[in-house]
Amino acid sequence: MFRLLVLSAALACGSLGLPALAQVAPTLPPAFETVSSETFASSRSDTLLIDVREPAEWEQTGAPAGAKLISGSRSDFVEAVLEAVGGDKTKPVALICRSGNRSVRAAERLASAGFALVTNVGDGMSGRDGVGQGWLAANLPLTRTAGGQ
Repeated sequence: MFRLLVLSAALACGSLGLPALAQVAPTLPPAFETVSSETFASSRSDTLLIDVREPAEWEQTGAPAGAKLISGSRSDFVEAVLEAVGGDKTKPVALICRSGNRSVRAAERLASAGFALVTNVGDGMSGRDGVGQGWLAANLPLTRTAGGQ
């Protein structure tokens, strides 16, 4: 039975040819790393941290110290990040939001746009099971803010 399955698979691949296989292969989403806020804070000094939350959220909790405030809901989000890194898509960037959901979508957008070194701070400001306790609970440095971009 096993030989029959292997033979059938080999015949199918042979009849399709390699170009046909390449056309049906699924495309994988762009890759990026996910880390906890504590891991990020202790090891990413050369990375530009971008807080993708909304201005009301920045005002409510403050923002991570040193973070660039660029709302992920902006229609020109990718262009704003590109401007923040001086047009250099190889500059490391990290994204944070409240709980890690918006930052993962923003990370996907940047990776799809060709940014090479993208990190998602997966536990965000408030924490997320399986990732970490969050920026606020870890008592990491904050900047009080009155808005942003």
